Amino acid sequence: MNITDVRIRKITDEGKMKAVVSITFDEEFVVHDIKIIDGQNGLFIAMPSRKMSEGDFRDIAHPLTSETRNRIKEAIFAEYEKVLAEKAAEASAVSEQTE
Repeated sequence: MNITDVRIRKITDEGKMKAVVSITFDEEFVVHDIKIIDGQNGLFIAMPSRKMSEGDFRDIAHPLTSETRNRIKEAIFAEYEKVLAEKAAEASAVSEQTE
């Protein structure tokens, strides 16, 4: 299964959640609401989950192997860094225009 698209749908600077991501596999299957979280040990991805009646959370969709999780994580972080760099470049261009 190949990752064919990664879309950063929302980026925020406030709080621990840094972005919401959608990822497409083989141009046929999409998973929405993967979150990029800033945790104690740095950034990590949290798969979409639902709060259960007991109060804990259970993943709705998740990879079965660590290899697949790593491929997903690497693809998401690559796109996230690209979007952050684009935003920084835009902010820099705007500040140069106002000077």
